[in-house]
Amino acid sequence: MIVYGRNAVREALAAGRRPVGRIWAAPQAAQEPWLTAREVEVVGPDEVAERCGSLDHQGVCAEAGPYPYADSDGVLTADDALVVCLDQVQDPHNLGAVCRVAEVVGCEGVVIPERRAAEVTPAACKAPAGAVEHLRIAKVRNVADWLAEAKQREAWVYGAAAGSPVRYDEPDYRGRVVLVVGSEGRGLRPRVEAACDQLVSLPVLGKVASLNVSTAAAAILYEILQSRRSG
Repeated sequence: MIVYGRNAVREALAAGRRPVGRIWAAPQAAQEPWLTAREVEVVGPDEVAERCGSLDHQGVCAEAGPYPYADSDGVLTADDALVVCLDQVQDPHNLGAVCRVAEVVGCEGVVIPERRAAEVTPAACKAPAGAVEHLRIAKVRNVADWLAEAKQREAWVYGAAAGSPVRYDEPDYRGRVVLVVGSEGRGLRPRVEAACDQLVSLPVLGKVASLNVSTAAAAILYEILQSRRSG
């Protein structure tokens, strides 16, 4: 995998979770302090773009090993584990954006399905400024089945669903919590929605029907954080 973007490359090096090999950087980017102790091949911006296949490279890219996906059981180990589960979110930028807020909020991890969903691609590394390098992301074969297993481990599962009569700031978010967010456009699939303990919604006062996936996740995650801190 060729990781690109200054933050994405820097965090891949800092986290040390996967090997980082050759680094290519344009002259200005090569002067970044975090690169001075590294062996860097100084090349033109066009070659950086050719290496990573994107013009959004900020002057640097690096050859990295495969993304180290986590064990889905491990993300629920802590008694107060907070986990985000994405139900077939297909845009890697949305995946990256959700991962960024999840890492900042202090989530134990993010769970994604193995099929028909975005994976951790170079774009998904770039979008969250390298947050995926520090966050545990797990793949599961079946989201609804994994949610059932999470409930057996005393996790309370909340699904984000527009139109739910339960406001996002009403539940008690203490203990193990899984927040499930649906795909772009379709929302939660029926079986996944049925696997949730409770559906919560954000207020919609304007004319647009709903928020972007990552924005909705951010709003609810920060409410959970605030609820836990004030409780």
